[in-house]
Amino acid sequence: MLAAHRQAASALRLEWGPTGAAAIGPGCAAAVVVDVLSFTTTVTVAADRGIAVLPHRWANDAAARVAAAANDAVLAVGRSRARPGQVSLSPGTVRRAQDLRRLVLPSPNGSAISAGLAREAPVVVAVSLRNRHAVGAWLLDRYTAGDAHVAVICSGERWPDGTLRPAVEDLWGAGALVDVLLAGGWRDVAPEAVAAAAAFRAVQGDVGAALRACASGRELIDADYPDDVEIAAELDRSASVPVLRDGAFRV
Repeated sequence: MLAAHRQAASALRLEWGPTGAAAIGPGCAAAVVVDVLSFTTTVTVAADRGIAVLPHRWANDAAARVAAAANDAVLAVGRSRARPGQVSLSPGTVRRAQDLRRLVLPSPNGSAISAGLAREAPVVVAVSLRNRHAVGAWLLDRYTAGDAHVAVICSGERWPDGTLRPAVEDLWGAGALVDVLLAGGWRDVAPEAVAAAAAFRAVQGDVGAALRACASGRELIDADYPDDVEIAAELDRSASVPVLRDGAFRV
């Protein structure tokens, strides 16, 4: 890892995926995970209802079942496998769930990155468009603007071969948070983060239309999950700040 890639000179840093998280997360006071479609959006919906979410790595069903049993939690199923009444990565299923207190929520991107960052940063926060203002205010209140190092991680998606596919919705989500921090006077912001804020401002007037038109949004709509896109577009609707504590995102 080249030293320059760690963005060490910047108090607010931004990178992509698990490798980017490993590059800029160490040494930060806090790490922010952004996965707009759908992990962090689902986490904010859960947080609004007082549901604790345990992030878990994807494609390890046996370990996920063990984690769910050990924590008296419901294990989310794959979105395409969910039957009526089951909870999945789809935020709408969490919003409709009854008597749900703890949820093990595997995902290949945001959830896996969150689990990895728990070993690198003392504070890990889940951010979506829904709660970007709440988290920005929380960071500005907790840390003197620019005196603490914060890493913002765009989770991205995956190509069929497993490589990272940068996803513009995560750039917008990260930029939405950075925009709040810049307005609050945060100093020493990496150009990568400034560029993300500019990208968000370009779609801020109708973020819902942008989400519906982007590749990941089209993918969900084509797969008959339009409600997931609409929930992700609920800009500033949530006042929750989900922080990873003892293995679970809680408010």
